[in-house]
Amino acid sequence: MAERQTYPGKQLPREPIHRVTEPVGRFLHVEAASGLVLLACAVAALWLANSAYSESFLGFWKKPVGFSFGEFRLEHSLKHWINDALMAIFFFVIGLEVKREIVFGQLREPRRAMLPVVAAIGGMVVPAGIYLALQFGQDGERGWGIPMATDIAFVVGCMAVLGRRVPVALRVILLSIAIVDDIGAILVIAFGYTESIQVGWLAAGLVGIGLVVLMQRVGVRSMGMYTLIGAGIWLGFHESGIHATIAGVALGLLTPARPYLAQTVGGELLQDATELLHGGGWEQETHRAQKVGKYRRITRETISPLEYLIYVLHPWVAFLIMPVFALANAGVSFEASDVLSPVSAAVFLGLLAGKVLGILLASWLSIKSGLAHFPEGATWRHLIGGGFLAGIGFTMALFIAGLAFSDEATLRSAKVGVLVGSLAAAIVGMAILGTMRAPAAE
Repeated sequence: MAERQTYPGKQLPREPIHRVTEPVGRFLHVEAASGLVLLACAVAALWLANSAYSESFLGFWKKPVGFSFGEFRLEHSLKHWINDALMAIFFFVIGLEVKREIVFGQLREPRRAMLPVVAAIGGMVVPAGIYLALQFGQDGERGWGIPMATDIAFVVGCMAVLGRRVPVALRVILLSIAIVDDIGAILVIAFGYTESIQVGWLAAGLVGIGLVVLMQRVGVRSMGMYTLIGAGIWLGFHESGIHATIAGVALGLLTPARPYLAQTVGGELLQDATELLHGGGWEQETHRAQKVGKYRRITRETISPLEYLIYVLHPWVAFLIMPVFALANAGVSFEASDVLSPVSAAVFLGLLAGKVLGILLASWLSIKSGLAHFPEGATWRHLIGGGFLAGIGFTMALFIAGLAFSDEATLRSAKVGVLVGSLAAAIVGMAILGTMRAPAAE
């Protein structure tokens, strides 16, 4: 007989499989854990790319995958599908998180948002400026957007290792900076790395977005319908020449942030369901499957689609999409000379020096001018350490590098710069914050 797991007011069967699924479920919803998985995949990709298995490992991602329908043919390498299709889901979640911060979070109140917003802008402009100063007029000039991004998964992982040495105020600032960085990266991809536009396909994608808005207005609630239309929007953007991940961002920003049913309404309807289930008449009820479906929909509609989708998709993005992206993109077969190449050096300095300088300078100017207040519980040394952690640009930096360069040698140098620069930024940032005294427990 199965054990029973007790919940408030009820008992649910506890099966043997739950001994495995419950710890895994808890692990998948720990943000810091995703950084560890991402790091493991990056290290594995680097080792495989520089081992005896290099040729087969790197060749695997170049295998063509696709389909045709009549005269229409959609075939690309496996790596292309990861970077354009799977990463569209990653950017969809970014869109969801950006909207959550704008509606409910730190970016909702202009006064509170001013410091991280200004700091993030400084942390994007200065690294790009350093890169351009070193590469202006050179073959690598197009990579100016690479050192602008912050990888939130690794930053969260580093803060988790540091524990209470990172004050709450600094955590909020770094997470807000990462969100604003994501917005900046989206704009960089949309306007900085779009070469030509197929107007017909773009129009089809925009019509799809208009259809999503119309469906929301008339009350369509089917996730399946929105998924189908979303796939069409992705195809329109992909074929238009605008990077397909922008479609994911747009859909994320369009997702409703408010629940369809008020909590009181949902509670009343579920109370009726509870009375029916416990009133002795359930066995005689007709259309029970239909009623169960209705009750499930009621419980689902008491939270917003935005909140629900972040909860559902976050483990998939953190523990599948980002690790697979790392395996496909971090595998760089390189030599010592690549570390010292001009492009690699420009990326390295942009991430290691540009990020912290930009964040500190912008923060100082905003505080001195009265636009923002220095966060309570943090010091300038905390901000310096956090500025270095913000130089971990792994996922987004590798992504932009792939958009910026088609030449294998230049792309390899850029990726080496990203990997070495991110590693150095993590070490310096953790060394600074790790020597800080943790506040006394209350």
